[in-house]
Amino acid sequence: MSSLHMTGKTDTGMVRDHNEDCFLIVPESGIAILADGMGGHLAGEVASAMAIDRVTHYLLNAFAIAHAAKPAAGNGASFESAALVEAIKAANTAIHDASMSRPEQSGMGTTIVAAAFHDNTLTVAHVGDSRLYRYRNGVLSQVTEDHSMVQELLRRGLMTPEEARTSLNRNLVTRALGIDPMVEVDVREQQYEDGDIYLLCSDGLNDVLTDEEIAAVLAQYRDNMESAAQQFIADVNARGGPDNVSIVLIHTD
Repeated sequence: MSSLHMTGKTDTGMVRDHNEDCFLIVPESGIAILADGMGGHLAGEVASAMAIDRVTHYLLNAFAIAHAAKPAAGNGASFESAALVEAIKAANTAIHDASMSRPEQSGMGTTIVAAAFHDNTLTVAHVGDSRLYRYRNGVLSQVTEDHSMVQELLRRGLMTPEEARTSLNRNLVTRALGIDPMVEVDVREQQYEDGDIYLLCSDGLNDVLTDEEIAAVLAQYRDNMESAAQQFIADVNARGGPDNVSIVLIHTD
């Protein structure tokens, strides 16, 4: 397997008074996770932190147990694919239970995007509108598909991409962790190549920068992920920093 160089940054932005984003990277295990919380009076912070904590612990335990001999997941799915889905579902249950039992956290939720790199394969699972992009050979492509009202309208041909970028409803998600007792998790796998760059981000990045601008930063700093992450945050804040912004970058070498 190629070596993985990971870095992450998060920033409150210029408008919000606290940060409800959360991320975690475990390069030695090939794990990167990012969550964007929502809810009243700090509840979003709780939800995103719970999601990161539960998913990380589930994956690390599952991968450790299966290290010697990976059990089959069934239905043609890889072990990693099944593990990510089950980890996110377990986090959903924990957040929903906390929301129902603690009045101050009622209605809290979070998006999540989680990536596992293994055997030259990327497995990514997500709920909500936090994204994973791939930058390969100068081309940026979005790997995940937002679970949002705007994405649904785009899919139906009822809105153009230009209208989507400025829509007042662009932050309305159709799925999130913690809102319902059960959640549907999207998961997909693809082979990665040496020199690929993968970007996990909250919508605080892609709501402000276009895909072309994101690609330009990655092209400029393709050999320095730390500088790329700092540049993303600087660019967002230079345009008013309307939301928390979080970035995780993974360079395969």
